[in-house]
Amino acid sequence: MTDASEGGATGAAQPQLKMQILGQYIRDMSFENLLVQKGVAGEVNPDIQVQVALDAKKRSAEHQYEIITKFTVRSNNKADQSPLFLLELEYAGIFHVENVPEDQLHPFLLIECPRMLFPFVRRVVSDLTRDGGFPPLNLEMVDFLALYRQEIARRAEANAGAPVN
Repeated sequence: MTDASEGGATGAAQPQLKMQILGQYIRDMSFENLLVQKGVAGEVNPDIQVQVALDAKKRSAEHQYEIITKFTVRSNNKADQSPLFLLELEYAGIFHVENVPEDQLHPFLLIECPRMLFPFVRRVVSDLTRDGGFPPLNLEMVDFLALYRQEIARRAEANAGAPVN
């Protein structure tokens, strides 16, 4: 049996990743039950669209970051596209993150951190739609890696089309 410090150059070369959720909270939330407000009559067959946006901000404390997940959920009646409800939720988490290589920090913050927050977002959305008079909406898993790649591709495309000064 060998000690990690004795035989392991790999253990000494790479400091261990440290990640901790320090807090999480709803930054902003809005739910509009348009079905009741406008009095939609007849059969209702919902069509639900979910949009997700992410943001990460460095905080003044060392190794702390605020990660914000923004969910917009629209439900329209399939028959006539009349709106049924609109839910907007900004859910944030404060993370303490250490020993992530600088070139991997941005994807880590926008992939792994939202992944940790997602079960709580799902619960808020489910409770809110239920309390708003609809069947509880259980969001499908979000592929944060695919979302990150789409955003990087979008930014690269925008920068490619920008005039050079």
